[in-house]
Amino acid sequence: MNTSQICRRFLWVFGLATVLVLGWTARSAPPRPNVVLIYADDVGWGDLGCYGARTIPTPHLDRLAREGVRFTDAHAPAATCTPSRFALLSGMYAWRQKGTGVLPGDAALILDPAKPTLASVFQRAGYRTGVVGKWHLGLGPGPGKTDWNGEIKPGPLELGFEHAFLMPATGDRVPCVYVQDRRVVGLDPLDPIRVSFKEPITNEPTGRANPELLKMHPSHGHDMTIVHGISRIGYMSGGRAARWKDEEMSDDFARAAVKFIERHRTQPFFLYLAPHDIHVPRVPHPRFVGKTPHGPRGDAMVELDDCVGQVLAALDQFGLARDTLVLFSSDNGPVVDDGYRDDAVTRLAGHRPSGPWRGGKYSRFEAGTRVPMLVRWPARVKPAVSDALMCHVDFTATFAALLEQVLPTGTWVDAEPHLPALLGESRVARDHVVEQAGGLALREGRWKFIPGGPGPKRNEPTDTELGNDPSPQLYDLQSDPGEVDNLAPRNPERVEAMRKRLETIRNRGGG
Repeated sequence: MNTSQICRRFLWVFGLATVLVLGWTARSAPPRPNVVLIYADDVGWGDLGCYGARTIPTPHLDRLAREGVRFTDAHAPAATCTPSRFALLSGMYAWRQKGTGVLPGDAALILDPAKPTLASVFQRAGYRTGVVGKWHLGLGPGPGKTDWNGEIKPGPLELGFEHAFLMPATGDRVPCVYVQDRRVVGLDPLDPIRVSFKEPITNEPTGRANPELLKMHPSHGHDMTIVHGISRIGYMSGGRAARWKDEEMSDDFARAAVKFIERHRTQPFFLYLAPHDIHVPRVPHPRFVGKTPHGPRGDAMVELDDCVGQVLAALDQFGLARDTLVLFSSDNGPVVDDGYRDDAVTRLAGHRPSGPWRGGKYSRFEAGTRVPMLVRWPARVKPAVSDALMCHVDFTATFAALLEQVLPTGTWVDAEPHLPALLGESRVARDHVVEQAGGLALREGRWKFIPGGPGPKRNEPTDTELGNDPSPQLYDLQSDPGEVDNLAPRNPERVEAMRKRLETIRNRGGG
């Protein structure tokens, strides 16, 4: 064989090897996944079967845990809804910006359309983007200026979402209508909507004046405009044909989510699905009533699981499950009585919504922000349980890393990229998390520090421990998950170091 033949033989073998390697790589390396982020409301660490619940069946959520990564130390950015949702979409802790507390239903949009958001990261990468469900981040220019009878903007479509089907705030706040893209769904122009959170607009019945008209009575507050037998926070007139029916809300959102998936099944998509369950008022569809011994709260949890199941079924039906990353979590910890007399307290029957943790929604104790989190992506993620310290404020930077999106330095104030941890490939993630609940607290590994200061010990309406104390508190969560033994007096050096670090984080504009 001469030199020329040897060279040709070498090139042929090399070429064949290259084709085989490239072919194997193409088959073994999954494409960038579709992403479905399911962000539930007020669901506690202990409310899922895969986290220890024994009397609330959650088979679809348990399936996610079985087929993906179940995180045991994941945190919402705050112990209430609006600030957690703000941080999730912005990559910045909400306590850095004024006006990011729990919003009224007529608030102005609090996210800056000029800054990158989680949605715009996906949009930059060529994804179709949609939001379905609870919004609660403000719409339009604000009180007295947002036109509920015309085009409502700015809103999600100015933040990187190309489609929206949402409720403006919460189920217990007016306006009780859905908004699709920039307009109220089903609005009769002859019955215009008016909204006020200051004073009554008309002489329409209210829960306070007409309790005989209610099918669910408030336990505290929630006694203003009556919509379908439930009194809400705030006053609303008009829009009668457009008002939602609480019993149908979960199915409305599931249907909109499945429709979005079906429409974009041949393209990469990002869906932010924010169910209202299990926030008050808890009014599950009749097919879920009585599914648990815990009354409407437990039954609403079963309804939430069914919503997740409808989404998973759609992914299976369209052949998308393998290459879709599904992430489930909650915007804060659990609350039992949050404003309506729905027997949630009397029918707990041994169920522990917070699991082993102390506190709940509104609290600086651990259950305020420690929430369930599940991640499934069959093409890449192997089933596992992870104790990595995670926080939703990192989703912007983490998904930017997944999509190989390079954004300008300083884009994310607090977000850190922790893609290996999210995918269960590493148990190393954050070395600290700032927890917001009125005041702030700091987690560093096993240690939890709550600064001393004024404030009530309990949220009286909900009977939740808030974690406030005049003296600093320090807990070793590994040996004391219930935060019972305050180690601060015995560890002054650690207390001072964590106090200084929290102050540094607060002042320098980042973690």
